[in-house]
Amino acid sequence: MENNETKKMKRLGNFELPDFFNYAPYFTLQPTRATGEMQVRLWKELILQYCKSQRIYIVSLEQDFPLFSNPAIERSLSREAKEVFLSALVTEGHAEWMDRNHNTCLILWLRIQDWASYILSFVKENGLGSTMPIEDIRSGFDTRGTELAGIDSIVLMRALRLLEQQGKAAIFKVNDCEGVKFCV
Repeated sequence: MENNETKKMKRLGNFELPDFFNYAPYFTLQPTRATGEMQVRLWKELILQYCKSQRIYIVSLEQDFPLFSNPAIERSLSREAKEVFLSALVTEGHAEWMDRNHNTCLILWLRIQDWASYILSFVKENGLGSTMPIEDIRSGFDTRGTELAGIDSIVLMRALRLLEQQGKAAIFKVNDCEGVKFCV
């Protein structure tokens, strides 16, 4: 006979799952306003935490995403529920739909303006040259072990364009290499 503990998912790889992940009703949109709001809040936090810990920037509603099902309790989110939770992140600036049909979502555990501030602080704190190849921000020696290591190119370019609009950076191209000049 199985006890309830064996029917619980506690981890997804190295990520610790919250208790609600093993509660079947949280995989169905809740009709009661207060419960529904709590459910949306919990799912938003879970999606952001998981994506940040696993360095996931793109979530597709058309492909399997580990958080959207719990085989231990035989539950999966409906497409509508996935869209509700991701749309709530979009409303807060923590995600953006990448297509009109809401099939793919760009996850922003840091908002674009926060990424821009992080990049600028990183450049200042590390005394990096005022001009550098953009690819070095994603994969350079100086960014290893930081939030910038492996940053999605879409997120990076959006943050750099914001800095450019603020007069804190200038994006340029030499041959096939894109670079950025920081005004720090």
